[in-house]
Amino acid sequence: MPPLRLVVFDMDGTLIDSQDFIVEAMQRAFAAMGQAAPARADILSIVGLSLPQAVARLAPDMDAAAVAEGTAQYKQAFIDLRAARGGEAAAPMYDGARAALETLHARDEVFLGVATGKARRGLDHAYHAHDIGHFFHTSQTADDHPSKPHPSMLTRTLADTGVEPSQAVMIGDTTFDIEMGRAAGFRTIGVSWGYHPVAALHAAGADVVIDSFDGLDPVLAQFWGTAG
Repeated sequence: MPPLRLVVFDMDGTLIDSQDFIVEAMQRAFAAMGQAAPARADILSIVGLSLPQAVARLAPDMDAAAVAEGTAQYKQAFIDLRAARGGEAAAPMYDGARAALETLHARDEVFLGVATGKARRGLDHAYHAHDIGHFFHTSQTADDHPSKPHPSMLTRTLADTGVEPSQAVMIGDTTFDIEMGRAAGFRTIGVSWGYHPVAALHAAGADVVIDSFDGLDPVLAQFWGTAG
């Protein structure tokens, strides 16, 4: 009987491509405050952080009150965009994501989890829109934890599943995901299709960076000694 194992996914930029929502909502938030909108690349660079930390990083001269206002403006802009565009379904899943979840979920010894900078409400919307919530045994959001790269989210996934860190893997598209995974004692897999450059993922310490979900099973087999 193989040991229990855990695979934790980031959401935005890893399983679903929500970049257009994120960029437009942030640009609207800054416009509502009379601030110049950050560049698209700058906005994508902060995806994965909890929202107050993201706003503060984009506008380091803002005081705490302005950051709080920017956070509220972003949340409202995102809600408005979601309503106008038919919900989270307008942010498509990446090619191969559903098949990868189905394959891993079918393995009795593997638990699946999510660790995301989204709020619980946003994650629930994504789960419903794409009918993927049933795949996950543990779901950690920005509502209940310090921002990535703090390892709190992953520590909780271990507690929820009883898996040892040596048997756990974090998969994400940002340096924050990789740093969080390393801090929690997880193996880490970066994905090249998300919002941070591949070179940055390697520099953050990713064990492997994959270019498609087809590459996931061979890497997990290598990690867990089940190849061949």
